[in-house]
Amino acid sequence: MSNAILMKIHPDNPQEKKIREAVDILRNGGIVIYPTDTIYGIGCDIHNARAVERVCQIKGVKPDKVNLSFVCYDLTHISDYARIETPVYKVMKKALPGPFTFVLEASSKVPRYAGSKKKTVGIRVPDNKIALQLAQELGNPIISTSTHDDDEVIEYSTDPELIFEKYKNLVDLVIDGGYGNNVASTVVDASNNFEVLRQGAGDIEQFL
Repeated sequence: MSNAILMKIHPDNPQEKKIREAVDILRNGGIVIYPTDTIYGIGCDIHNARAVERVCQIKGVKPDKVNLSFVCYDLTHISDYARIETPVYKVMKKALPGPFTFVLEASSKVPRYAGSKKKTVGIRVPDNKIALQLAQELGNPIISTSTHDDDEVIEYSTDPELIFEKYKNLVDLVIDGGYGNNVASTVVDASNNFEVLRQGAGDIEQFL
């Protein structure tokens, strides 16, 4: 596989042409590393099973074991992928876009990867224009998993050029949207009374 492209995209005013170029890569089964409102994410089109397998290989996990999140543009199509009760929806509407991953009961429309049938799905609407415009232009959510490893030197998860050096032989595109953060999203089990599974950048208490 050829080396990845490093593409600078303006974080506040993402250039439409560059967003379209990145989405073309996603549509063609490519793997893209992109900024979110927390750490940089590794993503692909949720409907491309081969690309999802590649993401899992990069992370060193089996597709049926990996916890993948869906980055959505907004909550409009969320009922396509998750079963959601009105009180939960109201909290999510207040908290998003923001640094949260909401774990919800998966609907039958969630693609099955390698025969796995996920009972839950993580939903992300990051407060990051590049990530949101990628999902909007693609027309469906993007698979998201973090570039972050617990034992990794912190710089790797924040500096796009270092991320590029590390992943350039594994992915097709690294988007440089400026420095990322090194704190992941807060993971909230929305199917179980908003139990915090991992405390990260967001404080869910203020939205309950």
